[in-house]
Amino acid sequence: MSTAILTGPPVPGSPLEGDLRALGFDVRIAAGPGDTGALLAAVPAGERVAVVDSRFTGHRHALRLALTDPRFAAAAVPGALGVQPAARPGLDRALARATAPAHSLPDELAEVIEAGGTAVQRPELGTLVAAVPESRAEREVADAAVAAVDDEAVRLRTAVKSRDGFFTTFFISPYSRYIARWCARRGLTPNQVTTASLVTALVAAGCAATGERWSYVTAGVLLLVSFVLDCTDGQLARYSLQYSTLGAWLDATFDRAKEYSFYAGLALGAARNGDDVWALALGAMILMTCRHVVDFAFNEANHDATANTSPTAALSDRLDSVGWTVWARRMIILPIGERWAMIAVLTAFTTPRITFYALLVGCAFGALYTTAGRVLRSLTRKAKRTERAARALYDLTDSGPLAEPAARAVRLPGPAVAPALLAALLITGAALWLPFGSSTLVPFAAGYVLLAGVAVSRPLAGPLDWLVPPLFRAAEYGTVLVLAAKAGVNGALPAAFGLVAAVAYHHYDTVYRIRGGTGAPPHWLVRTTGGHEGRVLLTVVLAAVLAHTDFPVALTALAVFVALVVLVESIRFWVSSGAPAVHDEGEPA
Repeated sequence: MSTAILTGPPVPGSPLEGDLRALGFDVRIAAGPGDTGALLAAVPAGERVAVVDSRFTGHRHALRLALTDPRFAAAAVPGALGVQPAARPGLDRALARATAPAHSLPDELAEVIEAGGTAVQRPELGTLVAAVPESRAEREVADAAVAAVDDEAVRLRTAVKSRDGFFTTFFISPYSRYIARWCARRGLTPNQVTTASLVTALVAAGCAATGERWSYVTAGVLLLVSFVLDCTDGQLARYSLQYSTLGAWLDATFDRAKEYSFYAGLALGAARNGDDVWALALGAMILMTCRHVVDFAFNEANHDATANTSPTAALSDRLDSVGWTVWARRMIILPIGERWAMIAVLTAFTTPRITFYALLVGCAFGALYTTAGRVLRSLTRKAKRTERAARALYDLTDSGPLAEPAARAVRLPGPAVAPALLAALLITGAALWLPFGSSTLVPFAAGYVLLAGVAVSRPLAGPLDWLVPPLFRAAEYGTVLVLAAKAGVNGALPAAFGLVAAVAYHHYDTVYRIRGGTGAPPHWLVRTTGGHEGRVLLTVVLAAVLAHTDFPVALTALAVFVALVVLVESIRFWVSSGAPAVHDEGEPA
């Protein structure tokens, strides 16, 4: 239950009390200036509470933004303040110290709470109105401003992300926002829509796995439906401000689960028709994951860097001022909307092999384009990386128990990217060069462990040290792919696909925890799963000591172990009260 305390009787004819009740508040009206504290004391400490000036004039959605967003402990717009239980002590102290306000009690309380160290979110209202008029003339002006803006139109518009791909912006969002509103009016939650999107994608993958032409067409259509629902869940969350920690976890993981499941479905369907494309499916998953790690690592490295400018960034900003270049640059990197549309169309009208070839070429070009631009930015800017950024990059490396003693034993000067690049080239090159089962590969893997430790022996503060995590991802995933392909037995590549999927989930989980501000997963989890260097060494040793036919069994067992350990810890975290509600924001109203 939520309680809203009005500082006095509403102005005659004002819809304020009805708006607050429509937002789910139990409205209580203070009889006099000193009655607000008594009403607040009667509200249980575990409930959300709002203090609203009785003269408030504005849109209902402005109140919704300030009073109902669960992501913020305290939020305010002119004339209205909302606090969650976490900020309740600050509100109690502020009310105890409040003087007779010169203008509005909620505004003074917000300032006192903020001065006391509690952050107060102030949502950007744009064309929405939130005001506390003091005279009849001011109220008439405010009422006219409210009448001039369609509250619902603004709410629908801001439900859509301001930065999205061309396909999503022009082919999905124009109608998916109305689906989101339809869902909201029927009491559906974003988590339910997210789950429906996952189920639809899994059904699409199952259709593709049959290998029949009609099933491929159905799979393509269902994949597009799944993407529409995927857009709808975020728009529904923004439309109704239904953010949750569980929703953050579902949103963070289901996109990859849907896409990679569809890859597996295509591979199974192709196998039914005598075409083995498991290597292509695994290659596509590796490419996409490494590309995302590049994005995440670069963003974390420069999240709070100072002097964070470069000629390359300035050129990019100038290009953004030319309208068509914005859409062209968003399309060529093949974001999720364009990528899923391409996969759906090619699945329906071509073969899985052609689909994977197109996917690999398109994603490789996008990855090269974005990585090259970020390398140029990093080389031409003079940014000072913070300790937080260096720590985040270290956590993204997923360095385990074997890299730690190596890091303590060998400390070399210079950028960390050099030994990381050498380590990646060493293990993948040796795996490609040596025959499967060669014991000679084991010393190369030991060299990889040593170089991986050297790479993280110093803070990752160099201009290009954000490349260290994606280099380790490419080395680990690539080694598993090469060894499984060289095993030459049935089941090796599907088992490798499962292992990489389980490890990739762990890496995505790490990213979203860091983005949410809670830090990386506990280090015992990294130690238990071996770290990237431990898994590489173990995979190489298994390939050297086991027969070809036993290698897939070992990979499957390793995949199951990693998946169980990682999933149990991940679910425990994301359903806990300390998990962040990480969601993408829409544009300001």
